[in-house]
Amino acid sequence: MQVGIVGAGITGLALTHYLSEQGIESTAFEAGTEAGGVIQSKCVNGHRLEVGPQRMRKTPGIAALAEAADIGDAFVEANHERLFVYADSSLGEVPFSARALLRTDLLSRSGKLRLLSEPLTYPGHPAETAEQLFVRKFGREAYEKFVGPLYGGIYGSDPAAMPAAFALDSLLEREQETGSFLRAILKRLGQGQRPPPVSFEKGNQQLPNALADTYRNRIEFDTSVLEIEQLSGSETGYSVHTPAGRSEFDHVVVTTPADVASDLLEGHVEGASQLDALRYNPLALVFLQADTDREGFGYQVGYGEDLHTLGVSWNDSMFDREGVHTAFLGGMHEPELLEEDDETLGSIASEEFETAMDVPADVLEVSRLDVGFPAWDQSWWNLEDVETPDGITLATNYTERMGVPSRVREARQLAAELADE
Repeated sequence: MQVGIVGAGITGLALTHYLSEQGIESTAFEAGTEAGGVIQSKCVNGHRLEVGPQRMRKTPGIAALAEAADIGDAFVEANHERLFVYADSSLGEVPFSARALLRTDLLSRSGKLRLLSEPLTYPGHPAETAEQLFVRKFGREAYEKFVGPLYGGIYGSDPAAMPAAFALDSLLEREQETGSFLRAILKRLGQGQRPPPVSFEKGNQQLPNALADTYRNRIEFDTSVLEIEQLSGSETGYSVHTPAGRSEFDHVVVTTPADVASDLLEGHVEGASQLDALRYNPLALVFLQADTDREGFGYQVGYGEDLHTLGVSWNDSMFDREGVHTAFLGGMHEPELLEEDDETLGSIASEEFETAMDVPADVLEVSRLDVGFPAWDQSWWNLEDVETPDGITLATNYTERMGVPSRVREARQLAAELADE
C-alpha cells in the first residue's frame, strides 16, 4: 500500500511514524518550509515563545514519538498545575476537587451548593449549547466565574455558540459512564490526569522538527498539493498533483485546515464545500516579560470583567521560560480586536496583566493566529453533510478532538486501520 499525506503538522507527522512502524510506504506533502502546523516555537531575544499550544500532556503516545525521534530526554515537565480565574477583580484558584470547592473564594456559599448538586440534574443533551448545559448543571455563578471561561478558553470560543453535540460529545459519553458531568469536566480542564503537562527544551516545535528529521525521506517540504484526482478505473486509488509532478496512492489522508481541504476535495467528497464554512477563532498572542512569584498554569478571565484579555499562560512558572507570559486576545468574543496594530495589542495586554497580577510587564512580541483553533460553533453542523469515500480520510482537529495527544492518538488508530486493509 502507498499512502499520501497532505500536511506535515503533528497529525501528518505522527501518521508518517505509525505507517513506518506498520511497514507501509507513505509520502507527506507540506506547503510550508517547516513542520508542525499550529505548533510553532521561536526564540526572541533569548526567550522561548510558543505561537500555538502552550503545553501538551506526556501521554504514552507523545512519549513514544519523542523516543522514536531521539528526543526522549528533552521533555520539560511543568513545575505547577494550579489554575486561576480573574473574577471580581482578583485571582482565585480553580477548584478541582470537592474539598477545594468548599474552600474556594471564587464562589459564594450558594454558588458552591448549586455546583455540588450537579449529580441531581438530568444528563446533558446534545441539542443544548455548551452554555445551556453548563448553567443547567452548575448554575449561573459557577458558569460565569470559571466553567465558561475555562472551557471556552480552550477554543477561544463562546460556549453560548457551541453545540454540545460537537463541543461536548466526549464529555457527554464520560457522564454516561461515571454518572457525573462535574467529574468529567474537572478532569478535562485541569488536574486528575495522570500524564503530566510538558514541553521540550527547545519548545513544543522540537517534537515535530525531530519527527520531520527522522522521516525526512518521507516528507516533501515547500510542496503544495494542487489537486487530488481519482485514478481512472480505480474505486479507491488517487493521484496527488504538485508543482513537481503527479504521484499515485492507494489512500490519501488530508490533514490541512478546513478551507484548504474544501478546495482539494471538491468533486471527490460529498459535502466538501461545506468544510469552507467551518469557522476558526482568530487570536492574538502577546508575549510579555514579567517578574512574578505566582505558581501555576496561568489564568482565564471570568465573564463580566472589564478586560479584553481572554487569559494568560504563565510559561515562566510552568517551564522556567525566563519571565515569559503569553496573553491571548480576540477569539470569538472580540475578533475585531485583531484589526488593531501590534503596539495597541501590546499595550492592552501589558496594562491588563498588571491589573490582574499587580506587577508590570514588558512586551516581547505580538503574533496572530487566523487559522489556529477551531471554533466548534454552530458552523460545525456543516459536517453532517460531509461524507468521505473509500480511499480518502480527513484526519484533522476539526473533525476529531483538538490537542496534541488526541492528534497523535487518531494517527495511531488510522495507521492500524490502513494496515488491516
